[in-house]
Amino acid sequence: MDNLSSLSYFVPELFLTAAILGVIILDLLLKKEHKIWTGIVSAAALVISVFLIFQQYTLPASEIFMGMLILDSMAVYIKLISAVSSIIIILFSLPYFTDKSEYYVLILITTLGMFLMGAVNDILMIIVAMELVGLMSYVLTGFTKRNYRSNEASLKYILYAATSTGVMAFGLSYLYGLTGETNLLKIQQALMNHPPHQVAFFITFVFILAGIGYKIAMVPFHFWLPDVYEGAPTTITAFFSIGPKAAGFAVLIRFFTTVLSHGSSENGVFLQNLQVHIPQLLAILAVLTMTLGNLVALRQTNIKRLMAYSSIAHAGYMLMAMVVFNTQGFKAVLFYLLVYLFMNFGAFWVIIAISQKLGSEKIEAFRGLGYRSPYAAVAMAVFMFSLTGLPPLAGFIGKFYLFAAVVNDGWYVLAILGVLNSVISLYYYAYVVKQMFLRTVEEQPPVPINLYETVVLTVLFIPTLIFGVYWSPLLRITEISFNLLY
Repeated sequence: MDNLSSLSYFVPELFLTAAILGVIILDLLLKKEHKIWTGIVSAAALVISVFLIFQQYTLPASEIFMGMLILDSMAVYIKLISAVSSIIIILFSLPYFTDKSEYYVLILITTLGMFLMGAVNDILMIIVAMELVGLMSYVLTGFTKRNYRSNEASLKYILYAATSTGVMAFGLSYLYGLTGETNLLKIQQALMNHPPHQVAFFITFVFILAGIGYKIAMVPFHFWLPDVYEGAPTTITAFFSIGPKAAGFAVLIRFFTTVLSHGSSENGVFLQNLQVHIPQLLAILAVLTMTLGNLVALRQTNIKRLMAYSSIAHAGYMLMAMVVFNTQGFKAVLFYLLVYLFMNFGAFWVIIAISQKLGSEKIEAFRGLGYRSPYAAVAMAVFMFSLTGLPPLAGFIGKFYLFAAVVNDGWYVLAILGVLNSVISLYYYAYVVKQMFLRTVEEQPPVPINLYETVVLTVLFIPTLIFGVYWSPLLRITEISFNLLY
């Protein structure tokens, strides 16, 4: 589709671009004490973009902008998750960033990059979209510039990102050399019609996986994550745990279903374009990712670092479902991303609200919280058990679909290892709950949460409970969100 005709398929992105420019202009017009309105306007713009995104479900799947991007239901779904996660993060941030208009502009630009990551259809757009998200992320990580930990985290983030992006770009250049194409669908056809040497293709895949694996925090490309999570403002830490991770998985799924495989009529199975041992490699990486994440989390004393290693472990669970190379596995990942949004954001909101009042991010600081702030403590316990995957909470349903996809395809050992890792994770999640309810401090002054904090917490708490017993609405959205163009 030519550029002019593509504009009607690009409405949310165009609106968001206009909103970014509008917020910048609004910042120039407002006095410092009124600049919180830039955050409110940013949230309102994202709410409008959600309605625009929903309307795209009715559009036919198409390649747009001369094949650089693709609009299908998965692209729409990732845009939806990206927009919702950004709305929640702005709600998290409003009480703390009251006069920092540039903060909200950076979040909007990052969201635009995530929109593009969900719709990439060209290796050049993969780099452009990932760098758009990455560059804004480095600035957001070091946003509290007077905090040396934040500065250190930002520097580490840049160094790791530059290295991984360089390796990925090298792999993508190899892929272009093997096929003579940059469009993913044309690369798919070239690999099927003129298959290159398997070893050359496997090495190319490993290089590319280094870049995408860094974005989703897959072992061994995870080293940046704990320090960035600890050093970044906690609102941004929460943002990184959902938005960019979901966009990274979208790029990975897009790459898997085009460059690595092609669809068939056999029960939603994707057949590999070249018979190389990619599923086996992914299975090993999935096990390493969830095992390392869970084992190292056992040793953490800082709640943000614990959540960082938890995030690594959850990336491993989702990678596990992608090993099967079929529609059930990919849909399970999309379903889990949506469930993960509520329970992980909920846990982070309690951390944000409580750690500010306690003046500490240590897990021990949460001692006696069950008596000092009962509602926040109960909600945190629910989020922790949901992240573990215990019934009847939303996290259990999410993990059930991940494990079902693995078992149905015969990867029984992988499923067993996944279950064992979930058991390990129960220890450190339950440790947080133990500190809140079974440990006390000599003086137990109340830790009240205000009305705003209570409302935001409830918005995340209720879905985590409801979707554990009534998840069909999420399932329906996921079912219609994997109708790919190819």
